[in-house]
Amino acid sequence: MELAGYLASFIVGISLGLVGGGGSILMVPVLVYLFGIAPVNATAYSLFIVGLTSLIGAFPKIRQNLVSFRTAVVFGIPSIFSVFLTRKYLVPAIPETIWRSGEMVITRSLALMVLFGIIMIVASVSMIKAKECVDCSDDESQHFNYPLILLEGILVGLLTGLVGAGGGFLIIPALVALSKLTMKKAVGTSLLIIAAKSLIGFAGDLNAGVVHIDYRILLLVTVLAVGGIFAGNALSGKIDGEKLKRLFGWMVLVMGVYVIISEMAGILP
Repeated sequence: MELAGYLASFIVGISLGLVGGGGSILMVPVLVYLFGIAPVNATAYSLFIVGLTSLIGAFPKIRQNLVSFRTAVVFGIPSIFSVFLTRKYLVPAIPETIWRSGEMVITRSLALMVLFGIIMIVASVSMIKAKECVDCSDDESQHFNYPLILLEGILVGLLTGLVGAGGGFLIIPALVALSKLTMKKAVGTSLLIIAAKSLIGFAGDLNAGVVHIDYRILLLVTVLAVGGIFAGNALSGKIDGEKLKRLFGWMVLVMGVYVIISEMAGILP
């Protein structure tokens, strides 16, 4: 199972390099089901792996002038604050047993995994339906919708903090719609935003002392994901990113349904 987990980690990196998001949504299920890591710990691992991998993947995009730093700051600041506060205060405050009725018990781990499955399904729809912004141009002046960007940033940070996903499936459409970026520039900018908020969220976990880290697995998975993102960047000019994103969306949809069914099966009579 660990070998399958290492292969899946490499694939997550490839996805981040190709389409800037989506792959990280699989990181928590990989850690939980293939490495046997507890869900709360897995979300922390995912924040570090996705954060560092995205940071490294952002450098080639910066060299290609495919990162809008102004957009990253405007969108990233509320998201960073949100994810840090969520990991430091909200997640530790969730009780181990949320609800009990007879033999049916809703635990924190179960609730997080079901929430993650729902988010995976939402993410899959976003990836399947995603299209290039034909009206956007790199030379178009940006007009920020600050209230919507603030709300979106807080929401993405909250979801990232709860389930450990980078949130690229939410960030990229928001950057295209609210900041008028092209898809390629939205991908590069999203990597920088994901890196900042994920690594700060992981720092919040370490500061709160709520997770146990197996550094052997963490470092091995991170190295493979980083290798994958370099492979994804190399392939990005040769593969239709939109077709790949839709195909990946269908895979995420299947995985999301599987996560919900498998978790609910454990509590149903």
